[in-house]
Amino acid sequence: MITRPSPPAPVTQPTSVKPTLLNTVFSYAEILSLLQGQDDEWLFSRAKLATELEFNQQVYLRGIVEFSNHCRNHCHYCGLRTENRQVTRYRLSNEEILNAVDSIAELGLGTVVLQSGDDFNYSGNRISTLITEIKRHHNLAITLSLGDRKHQELEKWREAGADRYLLKMETFDRALFAQCRPKANFDERIARLNYLKSLGYQTGSGIIVDLPGMTDAILARDIQHLSELQLDMLACGPFIAHHQTPFTTSPNGSALKSHRVSAILRLMNPGANIPATSSLDALDKGAREQALKRGCNVIMPSFTPTKVSGDYSIYPGKNQQQHPAAERLNQVCQQIQRHGLIPSFSRGDSKRTQYVSRH
Repeated sequence: MITRPSPPAPVTQPTSVKPTLLNTVFSYAEILSLLQGQDDEWLFSRAKLATELEFNQQVYLRGIVEFSNHCRNHCHYCGLRTENRQVTRYRLSNEEILNAVDSIAELGLGTVVLQSGDDFNYSGNRISTLITEIKRHHNLAITLSLGDRKHQELEKWREAGADRYLLKMETFDRALFAQCRPKANFDERIARLNYLKSLGYQTGSGIIVDLPGMTDAILARDIQHLSELQLDMLACGPFIAHHQTPFTTSPNGSALKSHRVSAILRLMNPGANIPATSSLDALDKGAREQALKRGCNVIMPSFTPTKVSGDYSIYPGKNQQQHPAAERLNQVCQQIQRHGLIPSFSRGDSKRTQYVSRH
């Protein structure tokens, strides 16, 4: 049984502290210095305090349903790339998706994340139907992460009640983007992010830390570009080499550097939701928990049915736990509480801008 905590008492800090921590503007040189570990103690302590001030020690919980691992893309870093013939492909039916969403609602979570590869087998109308059904039966915020879809579809889903959309760039360096995401269009993806914002979605993007070919200089500029977009959700996780991709022999990224990125992003984007990604634990056990003390304020336990969850292998080690959903959620809550933080079952809307749900 999940024990839901009482609402927290406000975090009290001297009024002079908050303005010095929030909306920090770092120069490129300062970001580069912090990425290279020049002052980790200062960076992590400030990010921890800023997160506690902004979110009152709460960690937002989202239930994620990865309903298809089919993907038309050719990304060199991802195990779901269309050229990978070794992965067992799956697609969940509407009924299976809605059953997973029912489990999320029954356990009291306030947000469901629907994620897939770029799979156009799920038409715009079909996704709209799913959104409508979820909103009809549950008081849940809906986050979509479905890749590069048509503007008309994005508009239709927003009208149906979708609240948020995550579209990761992975890098804002054009040359590296082309190297890692062949056949993808950089300018169209940026334009799509701006269009999502114009539709009223709480919009998110993110980067992969230590992608093959990524230097600290590129990463510093990526942090600047990501912050300039003024997004509601920011994601950063370490690169993990997948043996069924062209990057199979590339070295894995650094959990510590990912922590530095999340801490810098927190200070530059105080109201944004920043997840502690599962890739951190796949790389270094305990690294996801540690991220909660270094700028992150969201955890997204998977509610993908166990019969297929292991096949959502965007990187090795993804979705390896086969425990029941309630047990996994309990484990996550215990991890959060170990650090003196409070699991939040609320919608957890972005604090960046005043937000009004369509439904």
